[in-house]
Amino acid sequence: MNPTALYERWLSAQLDDPDLTEELKGIQGNDAEILDRFYRDLEFGTAGLRGVLGAGNNRMNVYTVRRATQGLANYLLAANRTPHVAISYDSRIKSDLFARQAAGVLAANGIRVSIYPQLMPVPCLSFATRELHCDAGIMVTASHNPAKYNGYKVYGPDGCQMTEHAADAVLAQINALDILEGAKQMPFEEGLERGLISYIPGEVEDKFVQAVLAQQVNPGVCASAGLKLVYSPLNGTGNKPVRRVLGEIGAADVTVVPEQENPDGNFPTCPFPNPEIKDALSLGLQLSRQVGADLMLATDPDCDRVGIAVKDGEDYRLFTGNQVGALLLDYICRNRKERGTMPEGAFAVTTIVSTKLATAIAQAYGVHMAIVLTGFKYIGEQIAIAEAQGHPERFLFGFEESYGYLSGTHARDKDGVVASMLIVEMASWYKQQGKSLVDALEELYQRFGYYQEQVANFQFEGAEGMAKMAQIMETMRQNPPAEIAGSRVVCRKDYKLSQSVDQQGRAEPIDLPKSNVLEYRLENGCTAIVRPSGTEPKIKLYLSLVGRTQQEAQQRGGPLKADMERLMGVG
Repeated sequence: MNPTALYERWLSAQLDDPDLTEELKGIQGNDAEILDRFYRDLEFGTAGLRGVLGAGNNRMNVYTVRRATQGLANYLLAANRTPHVAISYDSRIKSDLFARQAAGVLAANGIRVSIYPQLMPVPCLSFATRELHCDAGIMVTASHNPAKYNGYKVYGPDGCQMTEHAADAVLAQINALDILEGAKQMPFEEGLERGLISYIPGEVEDKFVQAVLAQQVNPGVCASAGLKLVYSPLNGTGNKPVRRVLGEIGAADVTVVPEQENPDGNFPTCPFPNPEIKDALSLGLQLSRQVGADLMLATDPDCDRVGIAVKDGEDYRLFTGNQVGALLLDYICRNRKERGTMPEGAFAVTTIVSTKLATAIAQAYGVHMAIVLTGFKYIGEQIAIAEAQGHPERFLFGFEESYGYLSGTHARDKDGVVASMLIVEMASWYKQQGKSLVDALEELYQRFGYYQEQVANFQFEGAEGMAKMAQIMETMRQNPPAEIAGSRVVCRKDYKLSQSVDQQGRAEPIDLPKSNVLEYRLENGCTAIVRPSGTEPKIKLYLSLVGRTQQEAQQRGGPLKADMERLMGVG
């Protein structure tokens, strides 16, 4: 059915959500708007669904949620007569509605549902999926996207986001369903009355908190350091669990940004609730200056990412995810070694686009560094392998450059709660030595060299944008450069072809799942990686810069970025 016919069908249907009908009436005669909403189905993959709220099969609404959930139900029932699914949701617009709609579809299929009675972070959903021995988990969230977005993540029984094989199987079930009429339905209240839907009890959250507290490296250090904190949950799910854990470890001096304390999916003071972006931290930085905080923390709406700012002289310095990840890795390794708690065969995990400094740190402590594809599920898989071998304690720490960290095996996704705790503990430990995290980072650079990372995003909206992204990747794949910014390419990797080629043209296989990623390693030690986002309409360019000094590393960034933009055709 073409976009116009789909639009007419939706417009003439008796839709459950009056907001959708009003929207459809408002775009009547606007071919471009109709095309954007109906030219494709909202893509379902390993990250589930994510899109702009609104009417149409290329939007997040009750019908895309119901259809996806029915597809998941069919997938689960084909393998299990009595499946059990955990559900959580964040503070976004209609997140609670979508969570209850998903629960109703599952209940209508005879599937037992355990749902949190209030909004809860991603790591709590991952934890509950494992703790309650569920066959799947659903998290309604669009992570750090702007307010107009929402999404729907699906987790496997291991607490990791769904694998490619499982996602493809669910997608096949979804594609067989009519979007408006294909899903079974049961009112949420009826599901509760019939015992098919139940609320997750408070003791599950308590167990999660205890699992987080078990990851302390230096228990008691926070109570005596006197660290002064400012925290912002960015109007999301982190407020209660993060503050509870900080209170438990003795971090008593915490000032919460009042405008961003309570859940609000409109994010009125923060159009982009992403702790990677300086604007998201502006209110927190203002408050930090007022109270003289040592450290500012911000978690994104679903509390799986953490951003920080550290007092540096009279102002504050924002740290990147790579810098925080490297500091935490060094802090954990150093203290575990000194305290005699370093397990035999210890390993850490990071991703192909994260800082190369992490590998140097791990090697210095005799810790194996596993490097995986982008996506925290791949870090979770490494934990699962260790668990299957009977040695989950060997996992020390995992992180990715996009501000996601995990210590412990209680969750299999990024955990902003445990990361907040460890960052505060680490800052307290350094404060007792008369140092800030700025000092600690400089010490790392002096030990291992100056590593600087840059990330550039190139947006491609709508149907034309998707085609342009595919064209860029294929052009670069067919025309590999021999030199970038005046430095020879000594190794290029095509993760889609699972192939690594050196400068003599010799090819070796890459032992990782296939992924549409291109990597270029240069003679001067720098690296450039090109990767289309799996959740947003954009291509990401990751630059890893290395130098004997900070100035040398930074000076290599401009020419490398400019030449990569030329090669990509976006400059």
